[in-house]
Amino acid sequence: MVGNDIVDLNEALRGSNWQRPRFLDKLFLELEQTYIQNAANPFRMVWRLWSMKEASYKLYTQLYPSRFYNPKAFECVIENFSAIVKFRDFRCFVETKETSNYIITEARLHTQKWSSKVVKFKTVDQQDQRETLKRSLLDDVGSAFQLQKNEWNVPTLTNGKKQFHISLTHHGSYGAFAIG
Repeated sequence: MVGNDIVDLNEALRGSNWQRPRFLDKLFLELEQTYIQNAANPFRMVWRLWSMKEASYKLYTQLYPSRFYNPKAFECVIENFSAIVKFRDFRCFVETKETSNYIITEARLHTQKWSSKVVKFKTVDQQDQRETLKRSLLDDVGSAFQLQKNEWNVPTLTNGKKQFHISLTHHGSYGAFAIG
C-alpha cells in the first residue's frame, strides 16, 4: 500500500496565503509549527508538512476506507528527508523529495523503494490532467490493467486476477502516481 501527494510550488505561491492569521493553527501541531518557524525556508516546510499529511491520509484510507478532514490529527515527526506520521494507532513512514518546482511525498507502512512517477501537465484543465495521469499510469503498467475506484474513491489497479493499491495526486502543473 502507498499514499503520495505532490505540491506545485508555483501554484502554492500563487494560490495560498499560508501566513494569514490562524492558517498554521488550523493545520499544524505545535511541533510542526516549530519546524516551520525554524526552517531555512518556511514556505517550503509548510508544503512539505502538508504533503506528508496528505500522503499519509491516502495510505490510511486504503487501510480504513473512510472520508474525513482532520489534517491536524496527523502528527509529523521529521528526521532529515524521511519522517514518521502518526494518526491514532496508525503509523507510517514517509519520504519527501523536493525540486525547485514541486515537493512530493510518499507514505508507506514499511520503508520501501520509492515508486512515485511525476507527470508534467501541458494543460490546466482538471479533467485533462486526470486523464493524462491515468493514461500515464496505464502506459506504465500495461493495457491489461484497469483503474478502479471503490465507494470511497480509493483507486486500485486490477487485471481481473491481481489487484494493486495505488495513489494518484495532482496539483498545479504536476501529477504523480505510485504503485503499492
